[in-house]
Amino acid sequence: MRALYPGSFDPLTLGHLDLIERGVRLFDGVTVAVLQNPGKQPCFPLERRLAQIRAATAHLQRVEVASFDGLTVTFAQRCGADVILRGLRALSDFEYELQIAHTNHSLAPRLETLFLATAVGYSFLSSSVVKEVARFGGDVSHMVPRGVAQDLQRLFNRASASTPHDV
Repeated sequence: MRALYPGSFDPLTLGHLDLIERGVRLFDGVTVAVLQNPGKQPCFPLERRLAQIRAATAHLQRVEVASFDGLTVTFAQRCGADVILRGLRALSDFEYELQIAHTNHSLAPRLETLFLATAVGYSFLSSSVVKEVARFGGDVSHMVPRGVAQDLQRLFNRASASTPHDV
């Protein structure tokens, strides 16, 4: 049985990585699928996000990293996934994720959605929080893989060098 773990991963957090590692223990393989969302302007270009995920999952067997656009269920069917893997950090995530799961099931009834509770130590993490902390010069090394932390530091040091800040 193969799982698809979709998301924007902008950036990949240790919470995401924890779900990938746990998914590998539960399934024969996990495809981490980075959504190309034309409606969003990501911090990192698609190719950089793919490279970050590949580097962070290099120690794992049976992980594939790919990108897609369009419907998640269409990509899941194309890559042979049986399950869509989603993480839940808090009760507030559940309502949105349940709505998406029901929609996906209405489009592709053979696909199941499996929710995994995020590990307690990562329950506060979101890509948005990580970007905000990094943007203002905070240490994100306990929030993201090392390579991602370095990329964020380079990105926001460059951005902060050209943007005046009120102190």
